[in-house]
Formats: sequence, structure tokens, C-alpha cells
Amino acid sequence: MHSARSVFRGSRRKLILAFDSVSDMGGCETSILDPGVVPEIKGVTRFPADAHEHISHASKIPTIIYYDRAGNVKAVGAEAVQEAIYRVARSENWVKAEWYGSALNIPILFGSDSRGISQGRFKLHLTDRAAQGDIPPLPLNKTVVEVFADFLEYLFKCASAYLQDSYGTGWWASVQYQIEFVLSHPNGWEGAQQSEMRRAAILAGLVPDTTAGNARLLFVTEGEASLHFAIHNGLPTGAIRNGEGVVIVDAGGGTIDVSSYCKNVSGGSVDKFDEVAAPQCHLNGSVFVTLLARAFLRQFLADSQFLPDLDHITECFDKTTKLRFRNSAEDQYTRFGGPRDNDPECNIQFGQLKLIGTDVALFFDPSVDCVVEAVLSQRRTALKPIFHVLLVGGFASSDWLFNQVRQGLIVHGLSIIRPETPHLDKAVSDGALSFHLDRFVRSRVSKLTYGTFCHIPFNPALPDHQQRLGKTFTSISGRRRIRDSFDVILPKHTQISETKEFKTSYFREAKSKHEFQAASFSVWCYRGALAEPKWKDVDPQNFAKICTIDIDLSNLPLTPLSKPFGGGRFYRLDYDVVLLFGLTEMKALIAWKQNGVERRSAAKIVYDPDPTNEAN
Repeated sequence: MHSARSVFRGSRRKLILAFDSVSDMGGCETSILDPGVVPEIKGVTRFPADAHEHISHASKIPTIIYYDRAGNVKAVGAEAVQEAIYRVARSENWVKAEWYGSALNIPILFGSDSRGISQGRFKLHLTDRAAQGDIPPLPLNKTVVEVFADFLEYLFKCASAYLQDSYGTGWWASVQYQIEFVLSHPNGWEGAQQSEMRRAAILAGLVPDTTAGNARLLFVTEGEASLHFAIHNGLPTGAIRNGEGVVIVDAGGGTIDVSSYCKNVSGGSVDKFDEVAAPQCHLNGSVFVTLLARAFLRQFLADSQFLPDLDHITECFDKTTKLRFRNSAEDQYTRFGGPRDNDPECNIQFGQLKLIGTDVALFFDPSVDCVVEAVLSQRRTALKPIFHVLLVGGFASSDWLFNQVRQGLIVHGLSIIRPETPHLDKAVSDGALSFHLDRFVRSRVSKLTYGTFCHIPFNPALPDHQQRLGKTFTSISGRRRIRDSFDVILPKHTQISETKEFKTSYFREAKSKHEFQAASFSVWCYRGALAEPKWKDVDPQNFAKICTIDIDLSNLPLTPLSKPFGGGRFYRLDYDVVLLFGLTEMKALIAWKQNGVERRSAAKIVYDPDPTNEAN
């Protein structure tokens, strides 16, 4: 399918840039929006150093940064893989940063599949002791956000140079201060990670830290970006004409992002899709194949003279053997040296290491199993029947992965395909721009149960209230209430439209009106198995604070009230918190009634620095 794109109906030229920067390979896509012209998506294909022999299609570069010991950027991307840079880096003791993107991951977002991710380390952290040492630390005195910002700044400079070479400096000057940016991220990331990405974008100089500047920065999940790519590059016919459910598997370098969609066939000629299952994110991308290979080789070469060459051999495996592996019945070869490099005991002859095909297959098994299990899980929980599975992303180019996944799913009656395009690794960056231009998704499914803790009227007739007598108190208005009740705002697995509002009414009481200048409202999520979580002290380890919403109450009307049975006066403020979960970012508003008319004001969302914070 190739969905027709409409002409741009704006009144002035705009430039959109989409950055894919949180995987092992990064890239940038551009789209120029001229009034009355159908927008096109084009990639940035020229990067410094002319190191394109290392880059597939010259549109993706390694997410690698070299820093000197003072923390200054010395080489990035394609430059960083040049042999000359490697020699200088070793002689001057530079620090190499790579795969940093998923260091923004938080373990609880991925459940048991997180394998011990740490914010203080690079990208992917395995509890497997054999592989744990393979991931280097962040450069000295650098935070994850700063490293991320350095790479974004580099991508932006490359895009700027590429576009100025193509269209001229005058053209660039006409658009550079109004550029809109789209940043993609794994399905498992939430508001806290988006907040860190926003900080990095501001630090990189993409946008200023103003209301207008922040409005020019958009986020999209890799799963949703991949759907947009698929719509233009080979979504199954049945998924288009008949509205059959399709699972999109974005198999990338670090993560495997799995999302399910169904076309709304009653939507007329406009293509609109609904998400029909909560998206998933798993740390089983192609990087893990390489890490498992490295762990195997460390043991296999333990007594060999070539053990000091482990890094180089692993890199050669990653760039050659891993990519061409197709048959586990055949021996696999990794060339890393010359004719004089021999060790018969370790199957090394003439600089070439021989590996048994079944051993290589074992490196892929966790990723294969992950995709199969994730797809079947999506089918079990989807709100519509699933018929198709579409594999995209750089890892999807692996014939072994594709064929093994197909064998695992075809027995379940599913159709498994790959788009017929050589640019599977551009699915996210290309799709991110399509997301901005086309907006095919009209509803999304909540991954978690969202709510807040509040106090409610105490009812002595209810057993669960009697069990919590120690949490009761008398309010300022003289009524007995009970703390730590979980008020569900949005249940898990709920399909929500982009414009759907979740409005919850709350009130505050105080003796003085001066106590109503500001308030905060915490949004919590529940990640456990309870169908209807009600109390903070039941399964507390699965409650986590998502964010705090800061509310300005200074302009809201206040009326003094009398306490029942005498006892003086007090003030009560009634207001509604309005949340929108159906967008790619959560939005919050405060609403109140003034003279019978609803008034609204934007509320500030502050994400908790530790979203794994338990409710204790």
C-alpha cells in the first residue's frame, strides 16, 4: 500500500526534521513543506569524514562519540569508526560512548525483561556476568542527557550542512528558527524519558526552553513510527482493505518494539488506524546477539593467543557473520586477521575463525523467542483479531531471524512478511516524519492503570475501611475520612482517542484562603496483576509515581463556608484535573467553575526523577 499524501495547506514554508538517535545506528530524515506542494521525505545522506563504507545506504551512522579526558567531543558517528581516529583515540586515551540511548530506560518499564538496566551506565546492562563487563561506563563527568545532547547537536549540524549545500544559505536562514523536530523512542519509554529527551534537545540547541520552543518538539514511539513507514512501504492488503489486525515488529539494534493496529474501515477514504493492544518493548535487539557471541568467544578463546583480539574479532563477527547467517547446518566463518594468524585448537586458520552453525543459532535464540512470544501475547490481549505480522527495522534484515520467527508463528495461523524495500533500517526515522505529516493513528491503548491516591469518606460498614482505622482522620470540615485510596483515572488496556479527556473532581479544604495559592497532584501507575487496585497497602511494590502536576490556584474563586455543628469557618476549593492520555505525550489541564461557566488553565507536568519510586 502507498497512501496518498495531501498537499501542504500552510501559508509559509516549514522544515521538519526527524531524528532516530536512541539505537545503535542513528539518522535524520527531512521534509520541506511548501504551500500547495505534496511533502516528500528525504534522508540526510552526507556525513563528515566520507566514512560511508561503514554505513548502510549512507543514511545511518553509528551512535558513537569519542571524548577526550576533559569531556570534549572529538569524533562522532562515521568519523568515529575510521581507523585513523581509532589509533588517535587509543594513543590519547579517549573515552568511547556508544549505544547510550537506552541508558534512559528504567527497569520497571520493562518488567522482568529489563535485565538490570541502570541509568548510570551506558545502554544495555545484562545481569549475566559474562556479558556485564562488555558495556563501558559513561565518559567522565558526563550524564546520559549530556551525551544524548551531543549526538543530537551533531545530527543537527549534519542536517544543516546537508540542506545548506542543497538549497543555499538564504533558504536555510528562512526556516532555521521555526524548524519542527520529531524524536522517536522505544515503546517502553514514558513521560520521564521524554522529559529527559526534551532536556537534551534544549541543551543541544534544537529549540529554546520556551513555550513556543517546546511546542516545536514532538515525540513518537518506534512502534507507531514503524506503522507509518509500513503504510507507505508494504502493509498487507488484508490489513488495508478488510481492517484485519496487524502486529508491527520493529526489530532494532537495542530494542524490539511490538505494536498492534487495525484500520478503521468505516472511516471513509482517509486512512485511520486504531491501536488494539498495549505496545511492548523488549531488550532483545541485534546488539544482544553480538553480546552473546562475545561472551561465547571469551570462553572459547580463553587459552588462545588471540584472546587479546576479542574486541576486534567480535566487531568482525558483528559486521559480517551475524549479517549473513542463514543456515545453522553450515559452519560459519569470521575473518579477522591474515595468513599468519593460526590456532588450530580454536578453529583459527589463516586469520579466519570457524564457528559451528548451531552455536551461532544460539546467539539468536533469545531474540527469536522474544519476537514470537511478544506477537502471541499481542494477539491474546488485542481488542481485534490479529492476522498479520510485519517485521521492520535493521534487525529484520537478518534472514535467520525472519525465517525462525516465521516458523514459530505460521503454525498459529499468522501471516509473516517483510516490506520489499532495502531500507528496513530507516523504518523509524522515515516513519517518524510520516507521523508528523500523516497522523494515521487516531486511538491508542493504555499500557498501565493510571490513577492517584486520595482520601475518601470513611464508611464503618465496609470491612476494608474497618481494616484501615489507623488511616482515618477528621477533615477541616469536620467529616471523617480515610487516606490512601487509589482512584483509578484510566484502566489498563483501555482504547482511548487522541481527544478523549479524563476528568476527575477533587477538592481542598483549608482554614485560610492564603493556603490556596498552589497545589500539586500526583499521577501514579499500577503495574501489577490486580484487576481493580483500590488501596496503597495492597501490592504496594507495583505502584509507582509517574509525575507531579503543579497547579496554580491563585485565580480560582473561593467562598468561606461554615463548619457543621458550629466551630468556625473554613475555605473549600472544588476543581477538576483534566488529563489527556491519548496523545504521544500526556497533557494536563485544570478546570473550575466560575459563575456557572467552566474555566480552564494549563498545568505543568513535572516527571519524577525516579519513576521506580515505590508507594511506601
